[in-house]
Amino acid sequence: MTAVKSVAFHTLGCKLNFSETSTISRLLEKDGFEKRDFEETADVYVINTCSVTDNADKECRMLVRRIQRRAPESFVVITGCYAQLKPKEIAEIPGVDLVLGAAEKFNIVEHIRELSKGDSAKICSCDIEDVHTFHASYSLNDRTRTFLKVQDGCDYNCSFCTIPMARGISRSDSVANVIGHAQTLAATGVKEIVLTGVNLGDFGKGFEGGKKREESFYELIQALDNVEGIERYRISSIEPNLLNNDIIEFVSASKKFMPHFHIPLQSGSNDILAAMRRRYRRELYAEKVACIKQFMPHCSIGVDVIVGFPSESEAHFKETYDFLHELDVSYLHVFTYSERPNTHALGIKPIVPVQLRNERNKALRNLSHKKQQYFNEQHIGQTRKVLFEQHGKDGIMEGFTDNYIKVTTPFRNEWKNKIVDWELR
Repeated sequence: MTAVKSVAFHTLGCKLNFSETSTISRLLEKDGFEKRDFEETADVYVINTCSVTDNADKECRMLVRRIQRRAPESFVVITGCYAQLKPKEIAEIPGVDLVLGAAEKFNIVEHIRELSKGDSAKICSCDIEDVHTFHASYSLNDRTRTFLKVQDGCDYNCSFCTIPMARGISRSDSVANVIGHAQTLAATGVKEIVLTGVNLGDFGKGFEGGKKREESFYELIQALDNVEGIERYRISSIEPNLLNNDIIEFVSASKKFMPHFHIPLQSGSNDILAAMRRRYRRELYAEKVACIKQFMPHCSIGVDVIVGFPSESEAHFKETYDFLHELDVSYLHVFTYSERPNTHALGIKPIVPVQLRNERNKALRNLSHKKQQYFNEQHIGQTRKVLFEQHGKDGIMEGFTDNYIKVTTPFRNEWKNKIVDWELR
């Protein structure tokens, strides 16, 4: 396959996937591939998939069909969570040439070299129980903020989630390695790093030199705070039971860690949290929010919430709505429950009708809009530091304040990747 010269990428899902796609891209570019936009014609298309929802599965299939229409002779490679969970199903999609599971995606260069157009797709995968290695990844040049993967996998077994089956056990990089990556990124001019992982607060698990490593997320953020050249850090998402008060206090005193937390809730009903096999109850969540606001009244707090989980009654949903309405949070990421194969939740009854799930989703998205609006209004007249993105669109550029308020303004070239004092209005 020596004639192959160009490659295009598409990423579905989370920030973690974006960091891994960027790393895979650099591996191929180092091997001589020219990177192209996904909407252009390329010799190879790589789709890094998600499988958190049914929509992600459908989108993958749609993308393959689009490639088939545009460039039927091109090679199509599928990797990511969907590829690990359902390799045979993906291999049967017309147009797919190679399926790479969790252990093989970073060996993509070797696999593509051996690729040839045939009648059936080649599957390179293994049982997820055999995946124990941590592969460091970070995004670069895709946007101003860089996503740095420091942890992978999850030892939790929430009843709705396929992530442990797709990514394996919890494991992480070492503090020393992460510091090295941060220094490398600083040398490229990166101003802001977003720390990413499947279960970020579980950072520290891993082996080094055959010995079990004992480090913590708290130790990691303390070390990162001293890296010269990086001006801002964000914590992408952290479980409430792993967000200890030491972390909150440290962020409040840090000049580099932004006053911004994203904390999954999933439900405001203790009955549903128990059915979801979450490791906390709503009272703990409320305590964490109160603690954050005590130290940082200006802090932005984002919330993940799932609607329509099996057995969620109207009363359960009202509990969630009222809990979030009263909670001092800034915005919600609302997910409609989607049945996932081989999860415990499939056995929970009664099932919530899809139409009702969608209605509940809309209600919480409306609440999120009001929350964000209220949070933004509290800061009108304040001057806060905004990091503007490198790329503009239609003559407009955007950036985020330290506490994650989006700012848009007419494009100014001198503000690209710059932190600017900005009066909110």
